[in-house]
Formats: sequence, C-alpha cells, structure tokens
Amino acid sequence: AAAEFDSPGIVDHVVESLTGETVDLASFRGKPMLIVNTASKCGYTPQYDGLQKLYERYGEGELVVIGFPSNDFGNQEPGSEKQVRDFCRLTYGVQFPMFAKTRVRGPGAEPLYQHLAGVTGDPPRWNFHKYLIGRDGNLITNFSPRTKPYDDKVVAAVEQALSQ
Repeated sequence: AAAEFDSPGIVDHVVESLTGETVDLASFRGKPMLIVNTASKCGYTPQYDGLQKLYERYGEGELVVIGFPSNDFGNQEPGSEKQVRDFCRLTYGVQFPMFAKTRVRGPGAEPLYQHLAGVTGDPPRWNFHKYLIGRDGNLITNFSPRTKPYDDKVVAAVEQALSQ
C-alpha cells in the first residue's frame, strides 16, 4: 500500500480537454472511470455509440467515460480538436468528457498512458483500448479494442466497480 503513496496514481494526472481547458483527473476521484483512446476514422469508431450508451446508462450512477483521441494508430485521427469534437457530437451524440489529441504509446506518450501501460503491462495496441479504474483510483481491468463497450464482460465489470 505504501507504493500507492510514493508514486502518482491514475487520478493524479492533469490533462487538456478537447476545448483546451486543463482538467485534473482528481476531480473524478471516488467515481469509476472508463478511459478509452479513440479515433474518428477507424473500423472500431462505431464503438463511440456503445461508449455513449454506457455513459447514459451508468453516468448518473457516477461512471465517468473519458475519451482520448489519438492519431497513433494508422493516422486514423488526423483532424483538429474542433473537427474531432464536431464529429463525436454530430455523428455519435457524444456527451462524455473528451480530451485533446493524445499520444498513447511510445516514449512520447501522455504521462497518464505511460502510467496505465506501466500498471497493466498492456499499452494500447490500437484505437479503443479500454481501461476501467475503480473508485479508489486503481486499475480494475482493461479490455482490447475488439471488446465492444456494451460487451457483457465490460458491463459486468462496470456494474461491479459501481457497487464498490
């Protein structure tokens, strides 16, 4: 347990929103989070719909879905922040928090993603990799891009996280 206090936790990161505001993830402390790297031009892009449904279904129960657009995989997020924001809102009705375009792998990765990769040993290998964080700010599990947001495994893990 001492190691938790020696190194920053997942909620101890500050990131930039899609609209350019600084957001301290500590503001989500005590709420389960589903952190997802996203892209607008990917075969998995329709997962935005499932992520929004999860947010609508469990958001009032305090689940926070957090999207990090990334151009790291196949240049599938080439647009500006405004283009990403417009695409997400207009195409999928995305209401959950979206952050600025982010590097999610490699040495130049966002510190949050370096942290997630270090904790799991499983950095994103493609768009729509999902990390579920518990109310305590610790990682519960993660899901590959192939696992859809509304998959039974994801829903069960979210419900478990909300019940703790």
